[in-house]
Amino acid sequence: MKVLLTGGTGYIGSHTAAELLSKGYEVVLLDNLSNSEEKTVMNIAKVCGKLPKFVKGDACDAEVLEKIFTDHKIDAVVHFAGYKAVGESVEKPLMYYRNNIDSMLSVLEAMKRHGCNTLIFSSSATVYGEDNPVPFVETQRAGGCTNPYGRTKYFIEEILKDAAKADGNLSIVILRYFNPIGSHRVGYLEEQPKGVPNNLFPYICQVAEGKLPKLNVFGNDYPTPDGTGVRDYIHVMDLASGHEAALRYAAEHKGAEVFNLGTGKGTSVLEMVAAFEKARGVKIPYEIAPRRPGDIAECYADCSKAKEILGWEAQYTVEDACKKPLH
Repeated sequence: MKVLLTGGTGYIGSHTAAELLSKGYEVVLLDNLSNSEEKTVMNIAKVCGKLPKFVKGDACDAEVLEKIFTDHKIDAVVHFAGYKAVGESVEKPLMYYRNNIDSMLSVLEAMKRHGCNTLIFSSSATVYGEDNPVPFVETQRAGGCTNPYGRTKYFIEEILKDAAKADGNLSIVILRYFNPIGSHRVGYLEEQPKGVPNNLFPYICQVAEGKLPKLNVFGNDYPTPDGTGVRDYIHVMDLASGHEAALRYAAEHKGAEVFNLGTGKGTSVLEMVAAFEKARGVKIPYEIAPRRPGDIAECYADCSKAKEILGWEAQYTVEDACKKPLH
């Protein structure tokens, strides 16, 4: 099977590319490198021994997509491309709506032109909003999002469900990620955001490496055991294997289906800091900062549906993710 990964040189995309290549898939990566680097293509090969094809371009660009589908005869798409910073989405909502929704529509149109019917979509636990009790389960109401980033994911989910209803040939799997952390044990594919990281784990890593002076902990007055936000931190290698499981499922089923990908366990910010300090023998200085707009107190998953239907469950722990890669 030949699979197109939009946003394929990003953090989750690159790990998924390595996983798919190691399982015998042919992989084509599309990325505009707005938040990644082209050297990641070679790093993927260092990890799995196989070099993916790479196209530099934007997933919103119909001409770029047309050439990829014509040249490579794509069988399935895993759509990672999109902006992903919650705080930035609050500040720049129009940029998020334009980019995230346009890229999905462009990909769907290219798929339709070329008879490609299999799509795995990179969604997010943010679609559950703040009105649902934890753990979040796929049958709960989605759409009560607290930020424009989450709303773009929710709107795209609705678009995909409508598309699947209209076209009985489509097989769409929507994966609601919780909070990805860690990297391939060999190394080379660690998350390297440009600028100050928006996500906790790369922020902690940069403080540990001396690139940043301290960690800002956004809020310590949430209704949680230690006052800091609680999230379901899933190892990126577990996420990668979840995409491979989704591709296998999609090959046998039609319609649109939603799955949570998480561990089912919540970890607070300060618990994550303690786990990192223990795993690497370092001290992470931190300072309490005001809550960020759009953040909720607790977010963790019920993953029983993925276990039952996809045969997938998380294998790695937070402690595993905190270990320093070999490279």
